Amino acid sequence: MGRKNLLDGLIGGELTAVNSSQGAFRDNPALPASAPHLSTMSRGAVGAVGRSIEQLRAQSIVDLDTSLIDPSFVADRLDISEEHYRLLVSSIREHGQQVPILVRPHPQKEGRYQIAFGRRRLLAVIELGRKIRAIIKPLSDEELVIAQGQENSARKDLTFIEKALFAARLEQAGYSRETIMAALTFDKTALSRLISAAVKIPQDIIQNIGSAPSIGRDRWVELSTRLERSGAIADARAVAGEPSFPGLSSDDRFNHLLAVVTPKSARMRR
Repeated sequence: MGRKNLLDGLIGGELTAVNSSQGAFRDNPALPASAPHLSTMSRGAVGAVGRSIEQLRAQSIVDLDTSLIDPSFVADRLDISEEHYRLLVSSIREHGQQVPILVRPHPQKEGRYQIAFGRRRLLAVIELGRKIRAIIKPLSDEELVIAQGQENSARKDLTFIEKALFAARLEQAGYSRETIMAALTFDKTALSRLISAAVKIPQDIIQNIGSAPSIGRDRWVELSTRLERSGAIADARAVAGEPSFPGLSSDDRFNHLLAVVTPKSARMRR
């Protein structure tokens, strides 16, 4: 889905902010401890996706102090490409910020805001010491994650495992499969495979590997299967703890770790 069909319903109309707990969820600081239970989902939230980014720009844009903006309550990325980030900083320095970010009034902190999307733009503007151009809309938690998921899913550089983690985190936080499908524009079968890949691999191993931009679903599924062998997770963690491991690219970290947990007989058959 291109960025042209994003956020229908976030433009105009009455939206209501919902206050939800923002504490830690299990061992993941990106998740709320007590997210709202969403066994059913309002059609209005699902329909809140689709009008063009040009129409979004046409709304009232304000310049905000970056120190007033807090992150979303659910993370959607493992890391940021240094090369792409430097290009973004250079572009904004030379041409200014062309696309505003989307924020909502913070549901718990008066006078502060919470970002829905535009985190890399925000980081770049902070580095440049400027104010951030932003659109402020009152969004419920559900509308925020749909906006965040749709905008990020439209980007080509969001990797398989990042989408999988985002989906798994939303489900752990209590969001319905229907909401997650709307956020990521996946059907039910694809979403089940996505979440399965994320929950079967320990979070610390995924974090050590990183976004792995060239690694698709099948190879992540293969890794999850290999890790089911007795002692494989311990072997993987030992490799990830080696001093040389962080110096590899994310793709190479994945390949190296997969090779370690793959039995020699299976490697010889390839």
